[in-house]
Amino acid sequence: MPYNTGNMLDITFIRENADLVKQGAAKKHVEVDIDRLLSVDTERKALRGQMDEKKAEQNRMSGTIQCAQGEEKNRLIERMRHVKEGLAEIEERYTKVMEEWQRLMLSVPNIPDMSVPEGEADADNQQIRTWGETPQFSFTPKDHLELMAGNGMADFDRGTKLAGFRGYVLSGDAVILCYALSHLALEHFTARGLVPLMVPSLLRRELFLGTGYLPQGEDDLYVTQDGTYLSGTGEVAVMGYFMDETLEKTELPKKFLAHSPCYRREAGSHGKDTKGLIRVHEFLKWEQVVLSEASHERSVELHEEITRNAEEFLELLELPYRVVINCGGDLGLGQVKKYDIETWLPSQQTYRETHSASYFHDFQTRRLNIRYRSEDGSLKFAHSLNNTAVALPRLLAMLVENYQQEDGTIRVPQALIPYVGKEVVGRRF
Repeated sequence: MPYNTGNMLDITFIRENADLVKQGAAKKHVEVDIDRLLSVDTERKALRGQMDEKKAEQNRMSGTIQCAQGEEKNRLIERMRHVKEGLAEIEERYTKVMEEWQRLMLSVPNIPDMSVPEGEADADNQQIRTWGETPQFSFTPKDHLELMAGNGMADFDRGTKLAGFRGYVLSGDAVILCYALSHLALEHFTARGLVPLMVPSLLRRELFLGTGYLPQGEDDLYVTQDGTYLSGTGEVAVMGYFMDETLEKTELPKKFLAHSPCYRREAGSHGKDTKGLIRVHEFLKWEQVVLSEASHERSVELHEEITRNAEEFLELLELPYRVVINCGGDLGLGQVKKYDIETWLPSQQTYRETHSASYFHDFQTRRLNIRYRSEDGSLKFAHSLNNTAVALPRLLAMLVENYQQEDGTIRVPQALIPYVGKEVVGRRF
């Protein structure tokens, strides 16, 4: 395989820290049989040794046969035949063992940071800060479905006719607002040193294995008849961009702002947000992606930095939000730590996730074989991080609800007026 199958967490680390790895998996509520993995790894190494011995014997006998004559040569040729048969048998066993070994290795989760709280699901995430005052309306506020339909900004019925369940069509001022948010995001995040990229979302399978979205996330991905997959985030393409490459330490950190269409089947979310723009199958997103040196302290610094980038964007829009630290059960396979930023949604009187900021240490880069050359010339696997910049149209739902007026129109946030060209959108109901 093109990705480095021998180094998910690194089998040597797993063997030397088996109890720690088991504790990490338990904290993430991930089922993986570490004892079985170590048993299979022992068998794998033994078979590898036997194969090497047989091949060495073949090489020695080849030279001997060349010098032999008559009956002695025939005897050696017959012996060589048995050696080859024995090697073929060992190779067949080795192939089967490697298949199980790789499957188990792909299932081993990264170890969460000590600061990650215990918990099984997002309900157990812990709030660490809030920003802004939630709006107090002198009227009964409408949800974004009613607001946008009434203002000719969205058509969910025709969207369903076109695309099926969770389909939508944006029109008029909604399109203008979406592109205004996109332009503002481009300026805001590039001013913080991120290099903009436009990346594909139709990608090869190994990139999803490398970033940790497969094999566990198979049900949530769309797959084509050609065996390629549609990505739910620009992170996958940016990480694949550097697969099997060696960078120089002086190039790090590399900071990108990736734009791509995104696709998610939303498997397992039946009955959740079945209407509106909170949970859809197809959307656009700007994503922050960072590669850094192999330093836990630097990963922590950058994690806080990209989280703050997103918070400042919401503050520009004057949208109230909170930041939560995700519990162990709400972390993905490769994440060491994750923050969710949740923006206030008046119709539900709660905060809803709009951004997720994660760091992975070298979990993804080992799989994708992304290394850098340090000052002493040694090669190290880089660390990776990512965070949403803006996901559209989800953020649009929060914007129109927080900025709605009693007559049904929607005020435009001050930061967006230069891009929208007016202070109020919509029409009076």
